[in-house]
Amino acid sequence: MDDQTIAAARRGNREAQARLLRELQDPWYRLTLSLLCDPERAMDATQESALRFLRQLPGFRGESQLRTWALGIAINVVREIRRSHRPTVELDPESYLARASVWEPSPEGSAELSERRDCLHASLAGLPHRQREAVVLRFFEEMSVEQTAVAMNCAVGTVKATVHQALRTLREKLKMLV
Repeated sequence: MDDQTIAAARRGNREAQARLLRELQDPWYRLTLSLLCDPERAMDATQESALRFLRQLPGFRGESQLRTWALGIAINVVREIRRSHRPTVELDPESYLARASVWEPSPEGSAELSERRDCLHASLAGLPHRQREAVVLRFFEEMSVEQTAVAMNCAVGTVKATVHQALRTLREKLKMLV
């Protein structure tokens, strides 16, 4: 995402806006799917993120990277979805695995790798929402601690502590599964 494209998109250039949306669509979907564990709701969240992105783009000041700012929009959308769709039953990691198959990069690969990935996804699904957000942004989206803090709208120290807690929990869960 180059500065010229961003500037043109901020001025309302539809072609530049479409280019930015194409670049952000996959990261938004990966993030929302990881946080919501539901492909249908993730698609809805991705679409809502795109709409909000376009509405808020003229106000983007460039204080962070555009991608970081855009993922922050998606996190806010996910949080609103969670608040408005309170589940009556806590997330079942098994049902998450069945739904997460949409996200699998390809059907090929070793059975052992697939099994490990399933265990990781199930363990992630069991994390508290905030911890899952931090882990997904930090490691799946490969954001720095500072970028993660901006996207989550919190302090760097909070991200470090949240990621540390999440990794400790994941290690414990994965030890029990192996």
